[in-house]
Amino acid sequence: MTGKLYLVPTPLDFGCTDEHPPAPVSAWLPANTLAVAAGLQHWIAENAKSTRAFLKRVGAEAPLAAPLQTLQITELPRAAHKKGDHLPTTASDAQARSLLQAALEGHDMGLVSEAGMPAIADPGSAIVRAAHALGIPVVPLTGPISLMLALAGSGLNGQHFAFVGYVPQEPAERARRLRELETQALKSGQTQILIETPYRNAALLQALLQNLQANTRLAVACGLTLPNQTIRSALVSEWRKTASPHDNPTLKAPAIFMLGR
Repeated sequence: MTGKLYLVPTPLDFGCTDEHPPAPVSAWLPANTLAVAAGLQHWIAENAKSTRAFLKRVGAEAPLAAPLQTLQITELPRAAHKKGDHLPTTASDAQARSLLQAALEGHDMGLVSEAGMPAIADPGSAIVRAAHALGIPVVPLTGPISLMLALAGSGLNGQHFAFVGYVPQEPAERARRLRELETQALKSGQTQILIETPYRNAALLQALLQNLQANTRLAVACGLTLPNQTIRSALVSEWRKTASPHDNPTLKAPAIFMLGR
């Protein structure tokens, strides 16, 4: 009998709050998710340090099955952090299988990223593929997923959408890509969802306002689930009437950008 692979979501406040201590994880994670996480002793993580911090918060809500320092936490390969692991390759799939050895020996395992649901806009897809190939049951747990929270709060088409990740940083290439995404959105009605590193959020918003048509709807969700959360959805023409994006302090938090009809 193999163990199970649990996909364990984490709060969206990682690195984004000055609260000391941070708010209890029970504010975002239901009791069942906390109970499963507390019972796991084998983990595959994006970052071991942040995973220990997360499990310490879990332990404050539900007793851990073993002392924190004895839990086995293995980090995903560095390439998965930098380039993602969503595209199947022989190397990434072989590495993923090796990380699931504890599950093959009958132990339940947890897959976790730094914020939100692993394998969605975060690494972990290779681990999930490998688990399916090895006959290890995959069990996603309930918790916050920033992309879905943002889309639900945008007023844009939630029946037909695409997550396109990051756009180029070079201005000319970025402008070309944004116009391409806008054409797709306006032609098909498909909402386009994109993200950026927080320190480049203001630059991306400025590029969107410079390159999109006035009648395109643009929505930006910043700091989701945090005390300073903001969601704004308006036509580009309305966005252009407001102050410069560089004057918006909430853009320093993780943000989701969406455009469409």
